[in-house]
Amino acid sequence: MDSVLRNAVVIDGSGNDRRHADLRISGGRIAEVAPTGTINTTGTDQVDLDGLVLTPGFIDIHTHYDAQITWDPNLTPSSWHGVTTAVLGNCGFGVAPTTTEHRETIARTLENVEGMSYEALAAGLRWGFETFPEYLSFLEELPKTVNVAAFIGHTPIRIFVLGEDASDRAATSEEIARMRALVAEGIAAGAVGFSTSRSPGHVGDAGKPVPSRLASLEEVFSLAGGMRDVGRGIFEIVCGPDLPEQQLPEVAAMLGRPITYTALLSGRGSITDLAQGERPGAALEFLDRVITPQSNVVPQIACRPIVMQVTLEDPVLFFNKASFKAVLEVPRAERANIYAKPEWRDVARKEVDDEWGQRWHRVSVAETGRHNELVGIPLDVLSTQRGVHPFDLMVDLSLADGLATRFLMQSSNTDEDEVGKLLQDPRPVLGVSDGGAHGSQQCDACFSTYLLQHWVRELEVLTLEQAVWRLTGHPAKVYGFRDRGLVAPGYAADLVAFDPDVVGTGPMSRVRDLPAGADRLIMRGEGIQCIWVNGVATRRDGIDQQSEQIAPGRVLRST
Repeated sequence: MDSVLRNAVVIDGSGNDRRHADLRISGGRIAEVAPTGTINTTGTDQVDLDGLVLTPGFIDIHTHYDAQITWDPNLTPSSWHGVTTAVLGNCGFGVAPTTTEHRETIARTLENVEGMSYEALAAGLRWGFETFPEYLSFLEELPKTVNVAAFIGHTPIRIFVLGEDASDRAATSEEIARMRALVAEGIAAGAVGFSTSRSPGHVGDAGKPVPSRLASLEEVFSLAGGMRDVGRGIFEIVCGPDLPEQQLPEVAAMLGRPITYTALLSGRGSITDLAQGERPGAALEFLDRVITPQSNVVPQIACRPIVMQVTLEDPVLFFNKASFKAVLEVPRAERANIYAKPEWRDVARKEVDDEWGQRWHRVSVAETGRHNELVGIPLDVLSTQRGVHPFDLMVDLSLADGLATRFLMQSSNTDEDEVGKLLQDPRPVLGVSDGGAHGSQQCDACFSTYLLQHWVRELEVLTLEQAVWRLTGHPAKVYGFRDRGLVAPGYAADLVAFDPDVVGTGPMSRVRDLPAGADRLIMRGEGIQCIWVNGVATRRDGIDQQSEQIAPGRVLRST
């Protein structure tokens, strides 16, 4: 049955001005957009959207729902915030291709690098595939309320071909040729592109570098060339010291493919800026110096500060420190023994202080079983009061609480003036939600409603039209989703209706709703009244539709 949405304020995702209109949905697509009151409504399901803004469904280009989608058809919390399309497989990670013998290695890698509970993965991840084409077909068959697209990732490819050597050595020319063929196979099957990571902070099983970091640049460029072999696909990368962001325009020209990278953050332009610390305006300067219309490179930006709740049981923000390799090599139950050693602490203190020495005011106790009176007080203040170094204080508080104390750590993207200017600049694309990853440490899957609340309504840095373009038309264009991201006849009926005076994020809470009872942080969306995915209502009047028959999500394949 057709549906007619009446009396909406339509913001169509193009950046153009809003207008009052009615809209008719037929066969999962937008059949007609016309002035209010002019569409024939006979025999149709009618929805009155008076007072609501109607936009294309939001697109989240940077998620890690590769495993979660096998047990959560709603991809929460993203779907609570109006996301109707999610891109999986970022940063070179994923679950395919994977042979049966390497499933635990993949899970252990995701446990460290993306902060996923191994117990949840072991209990919840359904394996019905080995190759990447089989994975896409598996996703196609899964019931889901959100559309998904996926990168084919470097790390699982390397494990698939090199096995347990993937994190220990360079590949042979024959292995590189085989991996390139797997990339081309994945792109031909519909992968949105190829992804990889060179980041020193990306550490996998037992403290080893993730496999993609063991690849030579020759290997990286050869595998990315698999996209050129097929003639489509976008190259997604997390840069590192041997391949900094300023070299990407040259790489894009060499490959003949567009590049997107994570992430352009306030205070720094590229990974080579980290040694100098944050500097106001550095990201904007980098944009002007490196990112031109001819560069074919699109940085990803975040609209929220990068803030994590970290325990020393899983010290994710210190994974790039040499001293923490010893921590990651032992089971969690034995890590307190290492922290208690004065000689280890002397080395670790200097390494951590080199990066965090000017940022201890951004670290505070967030959750604890022993130190409730300290919650919210910056560690630099507490350390001064107690006459100890902030790192020693962090370790001592953790040891006293069985390593359970969670520290709120504001790592980057805290300069709102520069973030606002990045959001106003049309060159970067909005991403970096990390939905599905670091579940117990952060929740940035709410980025869409946060953008509409904070940057539009509260600060008025963006107009509503600009923000909607950021969430819809722009990412659709960058990623080649030709029939998504606009409210226009012929486009897929992925739509969101929200109250602009209410839309935003709810309070953050910790729940234990993952498989095996693992915990995560969640935030509900507010003001999102209706959602349609491929013409099917997945939310009506602020209530998610729970019927098992409501599973309209599709796999979006590159063409």
